[in-house]
Amino acid sequence: MENNTVTYLQWGFILLSSILIFAFAPVAKTTRDFFYGSKNNKEPNAILLTSSLVISWIFAKSITNVANLGLSFGLVGVAAYAAYYFSFLVAGVVICKMRLKGGFKSIHHFIGSKYGKGALYLFSVLIAFRLFNEVWSNTMVIGSYFGDAGSTSYFAAIIVFTLLTLAYALKGGMSTSILTDVIQMALFGVLLTTILAYILPEMKGDLKPIYNSGQWTMATGGNLILVALLQCFSYPFHDPVLTDRGFIASPKTTLKSFIWATVIGILCIAFFGIVGIFAQIKGMTGQATVEVAKYFGPVMLLIMNFIMVTSAASTLDSAFSSFSKLYNIDIFHNRELKISKGRIAMVILTILGTIPIFFKPEILSATTISGTMVIGLAPVFLFWNSKMPKFSFYAPVIFGLIMGLITALDLIPAFWIFTEGKYNDLLGVNLWGSLVCFILFFLPLINKSWQKK
Repeated sequence: MENNTVTYLQWGFILLSSILIFAFAPVAKTTRDFFYGSKNNKEPNAILLTSSLVISWIFAKSITNVANLGLSFGLVGVAAYAAYYFSFLVAGVVICKMRLKGGFKSIHHFIGSKYGKGALYLFSVLIAFRLFNEVWSNTMVIGSYFGDAGSTSYFAAIIVFTLLTLAYALKGGMSTSILTDVIQMALFGVLLTTILAYILPEMKGDLKPIYNSGQWTMATGGNLILVALLQCFSYPFHDPVLTDRGFIASPKTTLKSFIWATVIGILCIAFFGIVGIFAQIKGMTGQATVEVAKYFGPVMLLIMNFIMVTSAASTLDSAFSSFSKLYNIDIFHNRELKISKGRIAMVILTILGTIPIFFKPEILSATTISGTMVIGLAPVFLFWNSKMPKFSFYAPVIFGLIMGLITALDLIPAFWIFTEGKYNDLLGVNLWGSLVCFILFFLPLINKSWQKK
């Protein structure tokens, strides 16, 4: 199959899939449909919610990252990225307790009512930054399958894909996002099975090289495993794509869906990590998904492209709908709620989130650095029911932001690093930073007068 034919088929899939989704996507008739994902005022069931949670977190950047970690560290690298999916379990348990015992209707309702309007705005900035990252970090992956970074075909693929996804997201908002997530989850399952059907026969029935790949040491992936486990207690709460879905069904359905999402999410990301392990076994270098696709030929390249488009689209439309809700309900909830205002917010995120692609940022940093920036949220949400003053929100959250800035600027003090190998600095800043955040949260207990402020 010639390269031109492959390119035409890639473009054909993006156009055809987007047109079909647009055709089947429901038109939001009420603000509840558009902002809360209901259909004719009926909440989603466990299957819909679980599918939406899982596919919304299997980003194009996620499956690219786990494959690359599999290439670098074998099974240890795959386990490191899969560990992030325990975030579902943490978020599900905390959110359901907040709803049942606290009566909170959203994460923002909790923050605003307990810590005030200023805390609400600061938290909203963190969320907006997360959604901003989701746009460029996923669309860059799509562009890489159409051309080298910076090429005309690269930028063209990103812009066309983003605009097509925006088109159907504008139609139905959250209701469209949840419905299409089910379709995209089913398609992801088929494509992942097909990819494994190519790889596993190449192993000739011997799976030992897969589960024996890598070394279980701190220097060869262990650092990142601990980073992921630490960030699981804060990372999910700054992701509205996840948390918004924690308030649209009954608490019982929600908890069940989040538990199943934990299991299914870990399995899906781990199975895709085999792509990277296979690349390591074959001695490949570069981007694992691309190199494995080249190894098997044009058909595999198309399949890999399709799975990236599927996962990126599911994340992108969810980011659009979450930003729309963030702006129109969570921040400016006293304004008149209109679907048209929600659509304007989506367009704004599209523009702002696309700008970074022209500056060649690293997609893994979208997870690790933003995850470090929000470590201060861990005590706030884990001890949501404690009676603490505003200081207990601002101090750890601002300190977490400082840690994220230190990480981004590569200014981590040497004495914080206590292990060797890659990500040892990231582990140091997350471990010591988290410890300080918890101390700051409980610091007012030392002086009772602070508790009144």
